[in-house]
Amino acid sequence: MNYQKELDKLTKRLEAEGRVPRLLLHSCCAPCSSYVLEYLSNYFSITVFYYNPNIFPESEYTKRICEQQMLIDRLTVKYPVMFVAGPYDSERFFQMAKGLEHVKEGGVRCHKCYELRLRETARMAKNAEFDYFTTTLSISPLKKADKLNEIGRRLGDEYGVPYLLSDFKKKNGYKRSIELSREYGLYRQDYCGCVFSKEFSGER
Repeated sequence: MNYQKELDKLTKRLEAEGRVPRLLLHSCCAPCSSYVLEYLSNYFSITVFYYNPNIFPESEYTKRICEQQMLIDRLTVKYPVMFVAGPYDSERFFQMAKGLEHVKEGGVRCHKCYELRLRETARMAKNAEFDYFTTTLSISPLKKADKLNEIGRRLGDEYGVPYLLSDFKKKNGYKRSIELSREYGLYRQDYCGCVFSKEFSGER
């Protein structure tokens, strides 16, 4: 499936109908969210949900939250963007990763981590009656859009909130996120976030 084409169809339909749905956008960090917010804020009323219990150490978690808030405050958008920070719940991540500590980056441990974060996003989207939910994660060249959309659709069915199909790498999304990061002076971390990815980045 071409996820970008599916998203294009939806945004064109929303414009034609004059609707601005509420979207809960899970964000992993400010740089990855930059292009996604610039793009989607033309069509949705967005609440950014920063929920990433995988981040290590806690000081990194706090730093990324501050960067996310700073970007939202400064970014020029068509419709207002709100922000909600989830708790730093590292024990939940380590419990999920138990027995998978030595699995290579991009494997089943990462997939379970995607689901952990997307499940919490879907739960919140249902409770707060959002029209859609999605994540910024697909903008990364290291993240597989197929897997993210598979998980998102399944959770959307489970919680009764549509998952916004996407592959934000398309339309030069990743390139644009780098440009915006430079424009706003964003901190760009050199590892995904968890202690395992930090160790992996140090080995390269």
